[in-house]
Amino acid sequence: MKQYKWIDVVTEDHVATVALNRTDRLNALSYDFATEITEVFRELGSEDDVWVVVLRSNARIFSAGLDLKDAMSRGLIGGPKNMLDIPIHDVNIFECCHAIEECKKPVIAAVHGMCVGAGLDIISACDLRVCTQDATFSLREARIGIVADMGVLQRLPFIIGQAFTRQMAYTGRFFSAAEVDRMGLTIAVYPDETAMMDGAYKLAEEIKESAPLAVQNTKEVLNYSRFVSIREGINLAVHKNMLLLTTEDCKEAMNAFAEKRAPRFKGE
Repeated sequence: MKQYKWIDVVTEDHVATVALNRTDRLNALSYDFATEITEVFRELGSEDDVWVVVLRSNARIFSAGLDLKDAMSRGLIGGPKNMLDIPIHDVNIFECCHAIEECKKPVIAAVHGMCVGAGLDIISACDLRVCTQDATFSLREARIGIVADMGVLQRLPFIIGQAFTRQMAYTGRFFSAAEVDRMGLTIAVYPDETAMMDGAYKLAEEIKESAPLAVQNTKEVLNYSRFVSIREGINLAVHKNMLLLTTEDCKEAMNAFAEKRAPRFKGE
């Protein structure tokens, strides 16, 4: 994997750890930083050796949100009167969340400290989220006079529902880890960062017990099924199984069941 300026990536035993490392700006999302995130997740999506991704921050918080100085310098704020006037290459700042969501591998976000604005966009594009008990979350855009436009208003309702999404979006206030856990944004809250990362890796290990190709295709079916009828979602699942039933991992699962042992999956 190539080296990145603001992201550290380490892969061990089929688990890739992606660490946001723009620490001097508290992982504020600039155009170039977003471009790196997009590139990383597209690359990981094509890496056969990667089965699960854990996304974390090396800064003292998860993310301070959009880099407003960078956005203003590019005319994203205080410049054009509508998005159609933004140079087409600058629109790519929105691609980072799409790249996370569309990554074939399940992505676990591990959040500590503040997770603001664009940071919430990023974690809402992940499959699962864990956090520390002192983490705080804010859908901040209304507080700076704009609408969240990186996908959080579209993704978050599928995670926490319309009412909680509207509460977060309209108030723009900070919500505690306990509050978002009750909403269903996170699946676990840990006392500190060390415990959180242990929990994230334990979850990754549990996912690895399933056949990786089955997990990846399940993610695709789940994402697709949000926007189509139940029948259409089932049709895609059936199509996926027509292919998965021919894989070596499926054969291994059947043999392991017959032999009363744990399967040894290879992603083949």
